[in-house]
Amino acid sequence: MMTGKLSARALELTERRVPFVHARVVRAQAPASAHPGDEAIVHGDGTIDGFVGGQCAEGSVRTAALGALHDGGPLLLRVLPQGDAEFPETPGARVVVNPCLSGGALEIFLEPVLPPPLIEVVGTTPVAEACVAFAGLLGYATARSLPDGPPSDHTSAVIVAGQGRGDAESLRAALDAGVGHIALVASHRRAAALLDELGLTEAERARVQAPAGLDIGARTPPEIALSILADVVRVVHASKAPLPVPGHPAEATDPVCGMTVTVRPDTPHLASGDGEFWFCGTGCRDRWSAGGQAGG
Repeated sequence: MMTGKLSARALELTERRVPFVHARVVRAQAPASAHPGDEAIVHGDGTIDGFVGGQCAEGSVRTAALGALHDGGPLLLRVLPQGDAEFPETPGARVVVNPCLSGGALEIFLEPVLPPPLIEVVGTTPVAEACVAFAGLLGYATARSLPDGPPSDHTSAVIVAGQGRGDAESLRAALDAGVGHIALVASHRRAAALLDELGLTEAERARVQAPAGLDIGARTPPEIALSILADVVRVVHASKAPLPVPGHPAEATDPVCGMTVTVRPDTPHLASGDGEFWFCGTGCRDRWSAGGQAGG
């Protein structure tokens, strides 16, 4: 468990639905500066809060963590000094040989912490309340911004179950916000009348599923909610793609040691007539500046 300031920071990011990576050292060989249990948070811009190793190890963690954040899956990272074969490569692990690493080998578990799908539910009807309950069982987040305000950012689906109260305004707002899945709880007849009243284009009408949910012969509010959330699950999984991380830094190759480097404002850097170069640390930068050759 994270403690103190780091734990509070993780909680803050989770509440704000900001993705990050939790990094924990699970194995370290002397003379590594990190120890088992050391932890850090890696942000989407590459900023690291906490400690999981010195400058070179931290650079390897940063690059691997941003990759894991983009892909959305956990990763066991093994950071090895040049010529160290103590931690052989195994399925599910990524091995990085860091020629600049002065300490022992490290194993670091990288776990992306991603916000759960967000479902906007309109109305206080029995169907609406059952949808909220089912979403909670699935671990999904729910919001009830509509119809008084726009849907929250990154809303996965909007379920309009107001039974005439705020339905039209909510549908219009969801369409304008570009929500991918909009479900209207209504009969075929009432739904057609409402969509006609809104004057939707054919493309907009095609984005509204009415009646909402999968056809499972549902009759009661809980059964209807079950059919709706089953369809939402289908849509959420079908639309999953690599996470777009705002401000994802670029990467470069250190011309001295060959390491992949995440380019940040504080990344050691040199410009010359041959172009711009980024380095894993100041040691490689100084060596390059002094005329050292790549691959050392």
